[in-house]
Amino acid sequence: MGHGFDLSARLAEREAKGLRRELTPVERVAPSSRVAPDPKGGEPAFDDPSALVFAANDYLGLAADERVQDAAARAAREVGTGAGASRLVTGDTPVHRRLERAIAETKGTERALVFSSGYATNVGVLTALAPDVVFSDALNHASVIDGCRFAGAETVVYDHCDTADLAAKLAERDRGGDGESWLVVTDSVFSMDGDVAPLSELSDLADEYDAWLMVDEAHATGLYDDGGGIVQREGLADRVDVQMGTLSKALAAQGGYVAGSEALVEHLSNVARSFVFSTGLAPPAAAAATRALEIAREGDRRRRLWDIVARLREGLEDLGYEVRGSTQILPVVVGDRADTMALAECLRERGVLAPGIRPPTVPEGTSRIRLAPMATHTDEQVEQCLRALGEASREVGRR
Repeated sequence: MGHGFDLSARLAEREAKGLRRELTPVERVAPSSRVAPDPKGGEPAFDDPSALVFAANDYLGLAADERVQDAAARAAREVGTGAGASRLVTGDTPVHRRLERAIAETKGTERALVFSSGYATNVGVLTALAPDVVFSDALNHASVIDGCRFAGAETVVYDHCDTADLAAKLAERDRGGDGESWLVVTDSVFSMDGDVAPLSELSDLADEYDAWLMVDEAHATGLYDDGGGIVQREGLADRVDVQMGTLSKALAAQGGYVAGSEALVEHLSNVARSFVFSTGLAPPAAAAATRALEIAREGDRRRRLWDIVARLREGLEDLGYEVRGSTQILPVVVGDRADTMALAECLRERGVLAPGIRPPTVPEGTSRIRLAPMATHTDEQVEQCLRALGEASREVGRR
């Protein structure tokens, strides 16, 4: 027997289970773009006409905004295309500091710290805090799950958005957990269901047990009050100990952030390995995120997005679909895995890119089309998306 890795067999197993995925290059980040099949190691060939993209997390459509692009270009010229070193060495620039001040102001905290990605942020924060016990929502992002594992923390998973279940688990643990450090962790907006965590009730429970509360605002940052997230919408900035988010979704750049107290940021900048041992965020990304946050705080893009979301939700329900959640993420639940993938293919044939989401990403029997509109979609594009869904549904026998 050898000691290598039979990756072909692993891929074949995924193929047999219907779980193998392929890269799908897009020509540009925009409300419409041409797509290409996976070119493997070659150059993608964009032969098809443009498709409407209803599957990106560029919620405010700022990745193609000239103001954001200009900010990135200026930073590249004036500061450099890369930070060149860890922030603790020579990679800390005025561009980074401006971004962190803007985030802290938006999130209502003393300080903020930016990381190279959202994944690196969650892993870095959780391992640096090193809690004895983490109470984690059942549908938290994979980066939270991995962060708990890397931290070596005992992880208690509570039912999704179920504060009664969390309260019971906290009470049970409290009977023998004297002296332990506890961290309650939740996404604010859940990426596959589009629903919102009950942050006020979670804050009450964290206060009752003198635990810390950490909220991942990846899919909320930039979309609510003054460019903030659900924490800001609910007025909870002074009750959430760790506010985390990404710069790569509504803020159209790259990276992640933590906002909190002076002590938290100082601790993370000294102990979080994914910060200490990573090159600083590229200055163009930091400058782009700063400008995008300024635009998000102005509010016009946010208002346009929510108007589009309301029209899409109404149209989808008129078509007879179950649409979950209450946010800009619109999960169109189909149920059957094969039907979902057939529907996604029919949509693509009609010029709408909205991939199917299937197990294990979502539970069995809840396969779905995940629609994510952008503020830059036109009214006609929204109606085209709805028409395509209606036609595709009839073709696959769903209606």
